[in-house]
Amino acid sequence: MRHVAHSTRRSGLIAARARGLRSSPTLSEARLWRELSAGRLGVVFRRQVPVGAPFIADFHAPALRLVVEVDGSAHERRRRADARRDEKLRRLGYQVLRFEASDVMQQLPAVIARIRAAVAHAREP
Repeated sequence: MRHVAHSTRRSGLIAARARGLRSSPTLSEARLWRELSAGRLGVVFRRQVPVGAPFIADFHAPALRLVVEVDGSAHERRRRADARRDEKLRRLGYQVLRFEASDVMQQLPAVIARIRAAVAHAREP
């Protein structure tokens, strides 16, 4: 029972953190969200959602198990941790795409093209 209580408390904290992240997106996350929202790429994306506990994905297309991450300057110090996280998510069956925030801001069409390609690939039988 103790494990369940701890697990429930932890998932509640993760959900609260995800809500907080949704309410204060970075400029690059907000820009990418305008392109991903409302099914514009033919698939529903959600933003700042818990996936593969204890992780929070910047953007997630649940139907395709596709995770899209936007890395700002804070991620420069987290490259190894991000790589471990991506590997854990891949083992859980997620496809992970990472983009630099500067690429989202300066090369948005190329970023969207890569996401479109991943969506198309994920839909292949």
